[in-house]
Parts: sequence; C-alpha cells; structure tokens
Amino acid sequence: MLTVETRHAVHPAAAKAMDTAALRQNFLGSGLFQSGEIRLIYTHYDRMVVGGVVPGDTPLTLDHVAEAGTASFLDRRELGVVNIGGPGRVSADGTAHEMARGDVLYLPMGSGPVTFAGDGRFFLASAPAHATHSARLIPLAEAKTLNLGAAETANKRRINQFIHPLVMPSCQLVLGYTQFEAGSVWNTMPCHTHDRRMEAYLYFDMKPETRILHLMGEPSETRHLVVANEEAAISPPWSIHSGCGTGEYSFIWCMAGDNVDYTDMDMVAMEDLR
Repeated sequence: MLTVETRHAVHPAAAKAMDTAALRQNFLGSGLFQSGEIRLIYTHYDRMVVGGVVPGDTPLTLDHVAEAGTASFLDRRELGVVNIGGPGRVSADGTAHEMARGDVLYLPMGSGPVTFAGDGRFFLASAPAHATHSARLIPLAEAKTLNLGAAETANKRRINQFIHPLVMPSCQLVLGYTQFEAGSVWNTMPCHTHDRRMEAYLYFDMKPETRILHLMGEPSETRHLVVANEEAAISPPWSIHSGCGTGEYSFIWCMAGDNVDYTDMDMVAMEDLR
C-alpha cells in the first residue's frame, strides 16, 4: 500500500501566526512507519520526499508515484535509504542489497522500481536528480565521522556522514545521522539556517515516553514541535532546526537544494535567538 501526502511551502510570515495544530500539520511527519505500507511526504521545499517503508510479511515495491510526474519514481530522482530496523533487503536495477541496522543505501536516477523486504524499517529521502551516479551500500564503518560538542554543554555527539561529497557523489541529496553520548541531549545548537537548502530530520532510537522539543522558525521568531519516536520534522530554508530531548535519541538529517556543501550554513548567535 502506497500513501503520499503533499506539503506545500509556507512563507515565514504565515508561520508566525500558526497555532500548534497548524505547525504540526505543516512541519511534522508522523505515522510514517506502518507494517505493510509505504508512506511518503512530498514537500514543495526543493521537491524533497521523505517517508517510511515497513515490509512486514510481504515485500513492498516503490515504483509509480503520481506526485513525481514520471512513470517510475526514480526516473528523475535519486534516493537515500536508511535501515533503522532489523536485517532487510532492498533490490533495484538487478541488484539486491542486504541492509543491517544503521546501513545507508544510495540509489541513483534511473534505478527503476525498488523492492523492500525483510525485517527492516526503512527511512527514505529523495531529491530530484540531473545525472546518474553509482549505487552504493554504505555501512557505518565507511561513513565520514565528526565528533563535536562536549559533555559540559550536553551536546557531545558523533555526526556520521554517508551521502556526502567526502564519501560518495550525489546530485543534490546529502544525508547522514547523528548519535549522542550518554547524558547529551542538545542537537544543532548553536543553531543555523541555510537559505539555499531545505532540511528534514527523523528522530529515532527513542523510548516510548521520550520526547524531543524541536525548535524551528526564524531566529527572531522561534516556534517548537513536540516530537515522538520515528517522527520527522520538515525544516524550510528560512527556519532554524535544533532540538533537545528528554532522553536518549538519534536523528537522521537529509538536505536538498543548491549545493552539497555540508558547511554552507548561516550561523545564528545565541544572543540573537528569540
């Protein structure tokens, strides 16, 4: 079963007037991981698509998605897949990729139908593409890692870069995930914006009672979302994207836009936040 929800772009002036329900309707992705289903969110921010796939007992195939306007979803798109579940298999273009928990798979434009099987819980991120690169399965050991933050500021973390210029080429999709040391709960703080790219987060590895206070909005007009396990936050280019958890968590980050430069960001001073 395939479900696609469309999210339109929101002007920052409109976001200032939104109540909690409107903010969640426009910027929170919930219920993405349902057994036997493919659930996608098609955003009008750089045409990014994010979603979840849980094969369950029967393999699921991602092929025609009407919102993409092509015969097959990857005819003019590239795709990143992150397995946050048990062992699974993703097959495309005649190759079956065995994915362990934490593995990332890149599939280029023109890969054709994609079939998901096994016990995996697959997070998807897709952006329009203009060229074909090589498919690649990237285990955690092959990721580029950055160790940032400190225990004193409760943000000691490891950033794992997978679909990234230092690891492998892509058209515009950049993707990885961040893991925290015990006792560290703050992510992406001090915060930033990047007007040339949108970004989306998927929070995972959380206990049922844990919540993330995900900060968004313009630096001078911040808002927040209360996010549960395996929920996504969609960040417009004009918005900060930062958060603090009530317990342990990890998060996947994915970006699309004008470039693939991970450091292309406009830092926001703490004293400028409102």
